[in-house]
Amino acid sequence: MKRLIQTIPILGPALTRLARAARRTSRAFPGSEAYWERRYQSGGDSGAGSYSRLAEFKAEILNELVRERSFRTVIEFGSGDGHQLTLASYPSYIGFDVSENAISRCRSRFAGDGAKAFRLVKDYAGERADLTLSLDVVYHLVEDAVFHDYMARLFDAADRCVVVYASNTDQNPDPRPAHVRHRKFTSWVEANRPAWRLARHIPNRYPDTGDPRTGSFADFFIFEKT
Repeated sequence: MKRLIQTIPILGPALTRLARAARRTSRAFPGSEAYWERRYQSGGDSGAGSYSRLAEFKAEILNELVRERSFRTVIEFGSGDGHQLTLASYPSYIGFDVSENAISRCRSRFAGDGAKAFRLVKDYAGERADLTLSLDVVYHLVEDAVFHDYMARLFDAADRCVVVYASNTDQNPDPRPAHVRHRKFTSWVEANRPAWRLARHIPNRYPDTGDPRTGSFADFFIFEKT
């Protein structure tokens, strides 16, 4: 008992420091949806993966897939600022995003283009498409419930094909950015949407080398119904 009493004064400051660190973390990362809304409001963009040679690589793969498979309708969950879409050739497209600012940017950028529409995720009303897309999104879904809901919507909205461009590992470096959480999402598909099979895995042409402007840890994963 005496030893425990002597320890309490030592634990007090340590617990206080832990509490302060937790509050700082909470303020720094308010949650996935709020993070992206704040990012776009402050003038930020969708990230390096939507620009330069990484964007061109993604567009090459996707445009070829749409053309080869004669997909007529495409839905993207996580349309972001729309820069990636400027390189796309889709007959009909609906982009959903959690950020009102991002949706506003896309509507302005593609004003007058009747083949494209943009809506908030909260307004999703069961729309379906030949192909659904998730590009550089999965590893930003930090919360488990958000991840599960997103994946369910992504696969349930697809009639023929689902394309995910993301990392596929449960290994997360420490420390890591608060808005990044890598997941082995193919395990989720196997457990929760067994009617879908991984038909093709396309490694990134520009693998990660530590500079997100020139390389990425994301690969293409193309799913089809069995």
